Amino acid sequence: MSIIATDKPVLRFNQHSNADGTTTAKPVHISVMSGKLKGISALNTNTVTNEFCQKMQKGNNICKHCYSQAMLTGSRKNCQDAFQRNSDLLSKHYLEDDEIPYINAAIFRFHGHGELINPMHFRNLCAIASANPQTTFALWTKQKGIVQKYSYLLPRNLILVYSNAKLDDIMTEPPEHFDKVFNNITNKDEWANCTGQKCIDCRLCYEFNDTNVIVEHVKVRS
Repeated sequence: MSIIATDKPVLRFNQHSNADGTTTAKPVHISVMSGKLKGISALNTNTVTNEFCQKMQKGNNICKHCYSQAMLTGSRKNCQDAFQRNSDLLSKHYLEDDEIPYINAAIFRFHGHGELINPMHFRNLCAIASANPQTTFALWTKQKGIVQKYSYLLPRNLILVYSNAKLDDIMTEPPEHFDKVFNNITNKDEWANCTGQKCIDCRLCYEFNDTNVIVEHVKVRS
């Protein structure tokens, strides 16, 4: 698969080269992200149709200010169809071997947009990571119950980042089976170690290291 760098998050079919010189399209879409995530490839799903996400957005938490919801109903609305195909593919059947993409990258993100939909979704992400031992994967999720129930599936090259929904309430330890916890605060303090950096340069979340608490100062959407 060829990953094309771009300033905008674009979607490509994974391509398999056949002996006759033709290529066969694979159904998993890979995004090359922009902004803070510029230069990092990701497998995204559709936040707008995710029942867990929509429920969380009604609460008094960081999800109420969801950047993904805003983008996918605004400036990146055109991405919804492709993200929805990923949502359906990953949550409704187990991936066949020929549906699992080859990831030609040192680090890779699960969910620049989106969230775990169900246990099948999680099992498929684990299968993708297991099939690509050359890559370190990082998965952001608030679905602690799914991860803890199916933790026996975790491959060694998958970093689990628990996304703390509580704004301005720093968790100082990740939950069981998670490698890191990601927090959001609205006022800068000495805990902030993520603010103002591009992920591809920082990599705190994308490497197994001694830092297991990540804190970002954010400007929340009204």
